[in-house]
Order: sequence, then C-alpha cells, then structure tokens
Amino acid sequence: MARRFPIESHNALLKQALQSLIDLPNIQIQEAFEDRNGNYILTIISTEKGAHCHKCNKRVVTPNGYSEWIVVRHLDILGKQVYLRFRLPRYQCEDCTGRPTTTQQLSWLTRRSRFTKAFEAQLLLACVNSTVADVSIKHDVPYEAVNGVIDRNIQRSVAWDNFLHLDGIGIDEISLKKGHQDYVVIVTGRCDEKTHILAVLKDRTKQTVKQFFLSIPKRLRKTIGYVCSDMYDGFINAAKEVFGKRVRLVADRFHVAKLYRDGVETLRKKELKRLKKSLSKTEYDKLKGAMWALRKKEADLTDEDRAVLNALFLYSPKLKAAYQFRDQLTAIFDQNISRTKAKRLLNGWIARVQRSDVRCFDAFIKTLESRQEEIANYFVGRRNSGFVEGLNNKIKVIKRRCYGILNAEHLFQRIHLDLFGYKMYAKKNSGLYA
Repeated sequence: MARRFPIESHNALLKQALQSLIDLPNIQIQEAFEDRNGNYILTIISTEKGAHCHKCNKRVVTPNGYSEWIVVRHLDILGKQVYLRFRLPRYQCEDCTGRPTTTQQLSWLTRRSRFTKAFEAQLLLACVNSTVADVSIKHDVPYEAVNGVIDRNIQRSVAWDNFLHLDGIGIDEISLKKGHQDYVVIVTGRCDEKTHILAVLKDRTKQTVKQFFLSIPKRLRKTIGYVCSDMYDGFINAAKEVFGKRVRLVADRFHVAKLYRDGVETLRKKELKRLKKSLSKTEYDKLKGAMWALRKKEADLTDEDRAVLNALFLYSPKLKAAYQFRDQLTAIFDQNISRTKAKRLLNGWIARVQRSDVRCFDAFIKTLESRQEEIANYFVGRRNSGFVEGLNNKIKVIKRRCYGILNAEHLFQRIHLDLFGYKMYAKKNSGLYA
C-alpha cells in the first residue's frame, strides 16, 4: 500500500525541499506520497493565472473548470522515479464567438507528452553514443516512448536557418546493409572547422544528389568554396551542374590513394600466388608478412620488413617497380606544391609508368587522366574529405551499436544527436561541453 505524507503548513521544510528539487516554474506542491514501488507521486497545481485564447490569442483570465487528471514523469530524486499529477485550469474567452474554452499550457511540458521537458532532455542526452534499447532499460521507459522523444526533439532533415555560411561540402556513400548494395549518400558540411550532417540521401543517382544541391538556399550556395567527393561521375556531374565553375570540385585524396594502392595489391596477390607454386615451402615461408610490409611507407619499415621485401623483390622485379611507382606518387601528394606543378609531376609519373612493363596501374591512369582537374584541385588548399571519412566511421559505429538502421531519416537523427547531443542537452553550467 502507498505511504502518504501530506504536506501541511507544519511540514514546510519538506515542501520547500521538494519544490526546490523538482525545479519547475509556476507550480505548487499540494501533496506527496511514495507508492508501493518506491516512486514519488507529487500532486501539484499551477500558480500561473490565465491563458492565451487558441482562437484570437488574447490573454483570457475567466476560469472555466479544469482538464482531466494528467500524470507525467519528471527527473528522478535520490534514485527514485518522480511522477507529477495535476489538472490544468481552463479559461473562457469573452471576446470570441461562442466563448471558446482554452486549456492552460505549461512552459515545462510539451503538449500530450508523457514526460516533462527536463526528463526528455535527460533521455536524449542518454541516447548520445548509446542505443534506444539501452536507454529504455536504464530509465525504465518503453522503447517506443524513447523513439517518440527523439522524433519530437530531433529534426529529420537539416535546418538551413542555423547556418550563416558553408565553407565546403563532402559527399560519400555508405551501405546500410553490408553485402546488399543498399547504398545511401551521406552529405556533410564544413563550417568554422566543425562538421555538420546535411543529409542522408536515399540513393546515389545524379538526379537525387542534384536535387539536394538545388535545395540548399541560394544565400548559402554562394558561400560554398569547395565540394569534396570520390570520383563517382554522378556526384561530380551533379555538383558541376548546380555550382558551375565557381565552386572547386576536389577528388578526395583518400579515394585516389585507394585506387592506385589497389593496383599494387592486385599485383601482389597475383605474384604471391605464382611464387607459391614455383618456390619451395622453405623459400616461400621467408615471404611471410609481405602484405603488411608492402603497405607501409619506406620510413616505417622495420629491419624484418626490409628483409621480407628484399626477398620478395628478388623473385618479383615487377612488384618492386610497382612498389616504387606507388611511393613516388604518394610523395607527389605529400608535397605542398602548386596545382600547376602537381599536374606536371603527375603527367611525368604517368609517362614513366607507361614506359615500364608495369601494367597494374593502367585502370588508375585512365581515371587520373579523365579526372585530372578534380585530382589536381587537391593541391589548392589541400582540401580533402577527411571530415567525411571521420563521420563515416562514426556512422559505422552507430549502425553496429543499433544493429542496423535502415531508415534514412532515423539515421540522420542519430548522427545529428551523436554530433551535437552533448552541446544541446548537457547542463550549461557544467562547462564540460561548451
């Protein structure tokens, strides 16, 4: 049975303590009791007088009864759940036809919500870098209710009014379900050294990407200086058609490097397969660790790595040449040089490779020649979509943590919450997330 302790005038200290702990404006506690589950049930009344007519918006103060009883969850006190029980006063408008009645609205409660705004903020803060299921269990709130709090408070698409300018845009694709070719496009913005999620697009077609670019307000489009992407034609052509020559299109260095490194990886697999057949087991075992040694920079090689590579290159001069060409190209991208000089060095590298008998770069060279302008734009300000890749890693963690998110709007909400949840919902006076 519930244990009741009514708050009378002689119990002023308890009344004052609870009033202070719940920290809500314009309310007064009438009664408090502890139920059989150890939860605090507080019966409260509103001390605010009047409401704004829902028809004419004038202030009305003529009382006209009360609403039905409402019970909402508030912040816990000393580890115990707190529920507020109240009826909202109603007021009648003397000026409108029919004298309509308006129910008073409270600043600390969202209409029809089962939680106070303070408790919703606590749930949202708990969702940052966590899952809805975990928050549901830890706070003893139904799963659907936590999702409802997210939907009420976290936008499903970007709010352009929050931006005064955009320095640049990054665009990349990810698969929602591994191995199912179920791609969505992640569009991010860079503004004042901060990364913002701008969109999760349903597919990677040029038309979809173009429509999103056109949806960016003209005042913001004028501030965009660069667009970073991989070398997918749909992304690049969409950006060209919307932004024209005013915005610099940059082929991301990470994707460029992956293409030419993949060529060396393909040759390595082919050569090791050949050597496994032609060498004795003792000789072939000396090549153990060749894959990792080949992937390292020259400066990062250990003595053991060098021994493995020397043995490998003795049996495969072609792989040695490919390894050297790869490092020469990386050295070009590592230099802080002008766009014009970079193009000259890249063309020189192409010529040297084509004069050799190394063919593992042929596919990459075709891409390099067709997208040389976008690739060379990297050397102007050395822009890349590292901020996009960093966000993609966060998205992968979100997907693993949530056992997959197949709804693009929900994914946008979770990314936005993980990026800015602490700033939005952590207590301002803590100083930790300013």
